[in-house]
Amino acid sequence: MLVEDGQWIMQGIDWEDPDCIHSVEELEEYVEQVGFLPLFSNGVEGFSVEEWTESSYWWSGVPEVDPWAWREIVARNKKIAYGKFFDKKAGFISLEWLPYFVNARRCGYDFDAAWADGKVEYREKKIMDFYMDEDDDGEIIWKDVDLISTDLKKAAGFGKGKEKNYPGVMTNLQMKMYLVISDFRRRKNKKGSEYGMPVSIPLPPEKIWGYDMVTSAYSESVSKSWQRIFNHVKEMYEDAAGEEIIKIIGKEPSE
Repeated sequence: MLVEDGQWIMQGIDWEDPDCIHSVEELEEYVEQVGFLPLFSNGVEGFSVEEWTESSYWWSGVPEVDPWAWREIVARNKKIAYGKFFDKKAGFISLEWLPYFVNARRCGYDFDAAWADGKVEYREKKIMDFYMDEDDDGEIIWKDVDLISTDLKKAAGFGKGKEKNYPGVMTNLQMKMYLVISDFRRRKNKKGSEYGMPVSIPLPPEKIWGYDMVTSAYSESVSKSWQRIFNHVKEMYEDAAGEEIIKIIGKEPSE
């Protein structure tokens, strides 16, 4: 999105254009084709869902044509990963490319190892502890946790007079690929009736797609995984400046 005179301007494409994405199915197919894709426009022209959809349908409330609603369906379908993966903003990653993002962003560390080596902070651990446990042999077990983000916030001890910056911590965990958004669900009042806007349900990617699949790129260097991602964007968008690509995918990690 662009900001002109204090107003948000969507960068879309005409519905009748043959390149326009018309449905959630077409979006999933396109992401699988290109590998990964931010939700909103950025410094690389054409590298977003926004630029390949009809701008007038955004936030229309009609799930069949509303790209904002599609992200909920994509997360629920779990054919591709959804979360805040690109410059702390939302986007999609195909399952083919997910392991490379995991390796590059985690620097090859599972969360428990990252915590042991001081590479994550205690507020991140307070959240991840809700998803992780250990068996008698010290191996990680993924709990059956299904909390909407607002409930997770309270359960993890964030809020007024408690831990601060819950949104920032959750975004960092998604940027590090320790959490993705698995679904959306509306809150319920004391009578069990739903109300308000749908709220995200975070989960570790291992819980959804399995540890072996998610970590299958650990066998290569984190720099090589990052370079794969960078090169792929550069191949798709030859005119994109290197610094703009890095702004979106993140800096090359150190080994």
